[in-house]
Amino acid sequence: MDGGRLIQKAYEAILYQDFEQAMEWFEKAVETEPNNASFHYKLSITYARSNKLDRAIYHARKACELAGHQPQYQYHIQILQAKQLIRQAEKYIGDAEGDAAEPSFMAVALLKQAVALDPLAKEGYLMLGMAYAKLNDFPSALQVIRELLRLDPGHETGTQLLTEWEQKLKTYFQS
Repeated sequence: MDGGRLIQKAYEAILYQDFEQAMEWFEKAVETEPNNASFHYKLSITYARSNKLDRAIYHARKACELAGHQPQYQYHIQILQAKQLIRQAEKYIGDAEGDAAEPSFMAVALLKQAVALDPLAKEGYLMLGMAYAKLNDFPSALQVIRELLRLDPGHETGTQLLTEWEQKLKTYFQS
């Protein structure tokens, strides 16, 4: 079967919500035409949707390499790298017990990179605000949460944190 037909089968699987089967068809298409950047890109998207981030990044890079760094492929890599940085930061935030500052500093560094790569990463902004708050840097936490709310004005957690942290800052300045 040619690559085009395999891609068509992958899309049919997606229509039936069978993402594992879709990945198998995309993989077969890539095996059939390993130098087809579009096939690698499509496989990367499917891996990303299935939270197989390492495989998604591998195929996104391969697509970019084969296609001469097309902007859409480059942007896709950035989004995936941002997700990867957010995952790494989650581990640091999870490790930050009590007032442990070092994990929070690491989380801040990773999350700043993540939102630079993907300025629409709402989860990255939320976590960055929380990491700043763990460091008692409420001015930075508020700035980040305001950016999150600019992206998503109805973000419930962001709205709650904004109110809570503004109150903490007021209390700090009143004492």
